[in-house]
Amino acid sequence: MLASAYPAQTRFALRAGVTCLTTPAGAVLLNPPRNEKLTGLGAGALRALKTLNQGPATAAEMATAAAGDDITALMRKLTDGGWLSVTVRDGGRDLYSIRPFADPVPRPEVALPAWSATLSKFAVLHRDSQGFVLEHPRSWCDLRIHDPRLLALLDGPLAADSPVPAAVKTQFMADLQWCGLLVDGDEEEREFTTRSWNTPDLWFHRRSTLGARTVTWDDFGPTRWAEGQFPELPARRAVFPGEAVPLTKPDLVSLRLSDPSLAATIEDRVSTRAFDEAAPITSNQLGELLFRAARTREDGSRPYPSGGGAYELEIYPVVRNVSGLDNAMYHYDSTDHVLRPVAPLDSPAVRKLLKSTSATLAGGAEPQVLLLISARAGRVMWSYEQVAYANILKHVGVLMQTIYLTATAMHLGAVAQGFSDTTAFATATGLDELEECNVGSIIVGSPAR
Repeated sequence: MLASAYPAQTRFALRAGVTCLTTPAGAVLLNPPRNEKLTGLGAGALRALKTLNQGPATAAEMATAAAGDDITALMRKLTDGGWLSVTVRDGGRDLYSIRPFADPVPRPEVALPAWSATLSKFAVLHRDSQGFVLEHPRSWCDLRIHDPRLLALLDGPLAADSPVPAAVKTQFMADLQWCGLLVDGDEEEREFTTRSWNTPDLWFHRRSTLGARTVTWDDFGPTRWAEGQFPELPARRAVFPGEAVPLTKPDLVSLRLSDPSLAATIEDRVSTRAFDEAAPITSNQLGELLFRAARTREDGSRPYPSGGGAYELEIYPVVRNVSGLDNAMYHYDSTDHVLRPVAPLDSPAVRKLLKSTSATLAGGAEPQVLLLISARAGRVMWSYEQVAYANILKHVGVLMQTIYLTATAMHLGAVAQGFSDTTAFATATGLDELEECNVGSIIVGSPAR
């Protein structure tokens, strides 16, 4: 596809991060770790490259700078090589832009049939500070839509009539295909690899990892982006009102001598799905479990690791059958090592939380104790960009393993859930999900004999 195939008003610019160095002998395109030498260039082509160095330019402006030299091949090389961002314009207005961040795939030789062309199920359209952006987790570029008239075309050329010129419509569909955003009918449902992944999982995976899209730490990882703009959330959440219920503190010195070895604990760990209702877990055992697995130490750390020392996770025990403890939903205050009442057990939201465990336990039984894990997301998001929620989920994993191993060492049973009712949790606690949300749950109790 030649640059001249785009409308005459289309502007080309070196893509973000690219530097073009020109010398009398040629030019070098730099975008570490990728570099490319351009050789055999005439004086006109070098002048055209210098025009690009000064900012966005049309093909005509670069041709003028080239003073009659043919730069068609150069423009094809730069555009199809992904060195340029392309902003398609017509009628004096920006329509859409192609913003490469990786090496492009070759342009398709054959356009998709109009009757079968459809938007990939992995395509994600959202708004940011610059407007609409269309992304695909497996694409080499983003496509920014400046003119909302193009939105009607995203489901294929036959989806709706569009007031944009026919030539622009054709070019737009060709670029959607080149960018990997347009597919042929149900092709993504015919292969296991594409059918097995869903949109949020794949998008989240790509957005929270390093790769072609993210090669620097400018807007990724522990950037502390909120420093100076928003106050950092305190390490300890505000306590719930109500009389605190003190918990047992075990003798850790004695436990170092009497506990089974780490090897034995790991090898003996199992998921327990049946519990002894006649001899339930005791309040002393629950207190010991929470102290050993999740208390806040004097230095602010806890027994499990947490990226950046954020320790954003909180535990809410839903107590249904614990010897020596009233039934209710509590918050575990890991600093004071006490339980604080949150909601009665018979409240509709708490009943829904218990009901969600029926698929986990044998015979649809209800748990003796359901430990709901929440995240005060701002503790992580204040410092981390893009990877914050991924880190939270990793923290949930290490906390669950810590609870599993502690329960095994104490001869208690435990089984983690792969889900929970986040809406019911928000209702039961009265918390704003954006401030603190349910991110995991694990059941503990005395195992059935």
